[in-house]
Amino acid sequence: MNKTDWTIVKPWRGTAVEQEFNSLERIFQINGKQITKDDLSDVILYETNNIRFYIKRYIIAGKGLRKYIGRSRVRAEWENLFFFQNSGIAAANVVAYGEERRLGMFKRGALITQEQTNTTDLAQLVRQKSPMFNDSQWLNSVLDQVATIATILHDKCFIHTDLKWRNILITMGKEPQVLLIDCPTGSHWPKNLLFKKMVERGIIKDLACLDKTAKYVLRRSQRMYFYNQYTNTTKLSSKHKKQIRRILYFFEGRE
Repeated sequence: MNKTDWTIVKPWRGTAVEQEFNSLERIFQINGKQITKDDLSDVILYETNNIRFYIKRYIIAGKGLRKYIGRSRVRAEWENLFFFQNSGIAAANVVAYGEERRLGMFKRGALITQEQTNTTDLAQLVRQKSPMFNDSQWLNSVLDQVATIATILHDKCFIHTDLKWRNILITMGKEPQVLLIDCPTGSHWPKNLLFKKMVERGIIKDLACLDKTAKYVLRRSQRMYFYNQYTNTTKLSSKHKKQIRRILYFFEGRE
């Protein structure tokens, strides 16, 4: 027996967009510009009513044990985006989401987000060798915002696990706004001693993911500026220095 849950987010209810995206079955019939595709999911760009949307469709719940237990990747994606927004973090605007299960097992699911106009991701700016990285005011604004985002997440024991430059969206212009997009593997961890080491390692991984690209793009002083903003300190303690060493060596031998 199949059970389907499909939700249109409140601002879009009663609109032509709701009619266009009125069911999960309809979403899997839509054709659009192919953006990505793999064994788990595909992403298309679709335009309706002069608005463009990203539609991500999953046919497998996830990798490994997630195929059979726990929340699906698509559910994690929409729940994490809502968590970001509820935490004061700018993120992709969710339009609709849902999944279908058969006898309790994941069958398929989808997430629709509105295209963020006049934006690009940080990794794309690096590939383009953007002159914006030479603008100290612009760069400090971006670093401040990313540091604040990381602090908020980690203070709540939320580990992103894929906090890479490609998943950080930037609005174009002299006053950039930072937004988070894809986060299908991020999750909360309990605040207790049993999981303390795992949370600490997750935090190191998040910061190492950010620094993986930063070390090739930013000066050492700029990377330290980010870390000082993240830790809200101007003087490094022995604990900070130990954490920095773990960040620097996290991906050693794996790049």
